[in-house]
Amino acid sequence: MRNAPHLVGDVMTRTVAAVDREARFKEIVETMERWQVSALPVLAGEGRVVGIVSEADLLPKEGFREADPDRLERLRRLDDVRRAEAVTAGELMTSPALTVRADATLSQAARTMARKSVKRLPVVDGDGVLRGIVSRADLLKVFLRSDEELAEEIRRDVVGGLFAAPERDLRVTVVNGVVTLSGRVRDTSLIPVAARLVRAVEGVVDVEFDVTGPVSLRHSGLRHSRPAA
Repeated sequence: MRNAPHLVGDVMTRTVAAVDREARFKEIVETMERWQVSALPVLAGEGRVVGIVSEADLLPKEGFREADPDRLERLRRLDDVRRAEAVTAGELMTSPALTVRADATLSQAARTMARKSVKRLPVVDGDGVLRGIVSRADLLKVFLRSDEELAEEIRRDVVGGLFAAPERDLRVTVVNGVVTLSGRVRDTSLIPVAARLVRAVEGVVDVEFDVTGPVSLRHSGLRHSRPAA
């Protein structure tokens, strides 16, 4: 059985600071300070996530403090003006909230964060109820896996499953997360497939090959070089 944390539910933080829609501006700021976070899920009903309020949502109130913008400026910055005048989480929040399910893969969560340029995602169940929160730092926990653990999984699930029995002695070494497969194989056309499978193992930083066969590959990045005659 694999030990890697494949799903969001494996790495998420289950104790989450949150506020309800009626939370006042100062309460939101105090909660962020107390929990040392820059954003809070906003909840309604039985804990359903209806929005996110972040430091960016709060800052317009300070930005508009010293000057009353003219009509053109207010039109241009209508969203900031709305937030500057807001006093509750329900008025300040970004809605609908960008969320993720606990059974989503870490790759899915990472792609969502990258695509939407967010640092964390509330984790919800099928009813939208808050169950945890996952951050960029949580997703990076897979790189804390030991080299020995990575090597064991690759031997079992990649080499053992992809190559024929005589080639299961293909050597797997891992140093600082970088995997090297070395030895002799009969079918080097499987090497690109092996590279893809190895890179899919959570915690792998890179993969290199030093194999011999009908074509010799000594590279990082699958550059082919034929042996001298």
